[in-house]
Amino acid sequence: MPESDWEPLSAAVLAGGLSSRMGRDKALLPLHGGGPPLLKIVIEHLKRVASDVFIVATGRPEYESFGVPVVPDDVVGGGALAGIHAALRNASQQHSLIVACDMPFLNLALLERLAREPRDYDVLVPLTPGESKQRSDGLIYQTLHAIYSKTCLDSIERQLQSGRRQVIGFFPDVKVRTIRVGKNTHHDLDLMSFFNANNPEALALAAEMEARNEH
Repeated sequence: MPESDWEPLSAAVLAGGLSSRMGRDKALLPLHGGGPPLLKIVIEHLKRVASDVFIVATGRPEYESFGVPVVPDDVVGGGALAGIHAALRNASQQHSLIVACDMPFLNLALLERLAREPRDYDVLVPLTPGESKQRSDGLIYQTLHAIYSKTCLDSIERQLQSGRRQVIGFFPDVKVRTIRVGKNTHHDLDLMSFFNANNPEALALAAEMEARNEH
């Protein structure tokens, strides 16, 4: 990792999902024949902003070949929230950048923007335009492209123990800072950072976009 002007940061890739929409382990799929798998692409991006990079996944011995530690999910069936919990428990730094394994277009400038923000928050999460059940204002929390502090652990544990799995469910209990990304912002205007290659159609589209960018 190059010298940086921000505090040390851990980074975790959540790769413990079932890949049910893809039909096979999406983390191991390349965008094109002979290319690196999605998981490798994401790891290499994270190494440019974090001093401690690792994978969160259970029962995936093939991930050991990626050259970074692999730690198990803490709660079976706990979804992304359990993955975030495992990441924070295993991180060497107080704050962890946590992303999904199927995001091939992570934007270095945006990652650096997140890393440079003063660490006076519990969660630092991008907000992007879109409709969801999360909010009623036409914005979406990008919870799997966010920085979390170990101070979130108690709140996450209480939520997991109650059987609730929605990541934003613990947000009212902690200090959340948001960063707007998209139109009229300085980073990633096309929102490609948040593109998920999580099904065959999305993977094919990602391959097409990468090919266009190379020419």
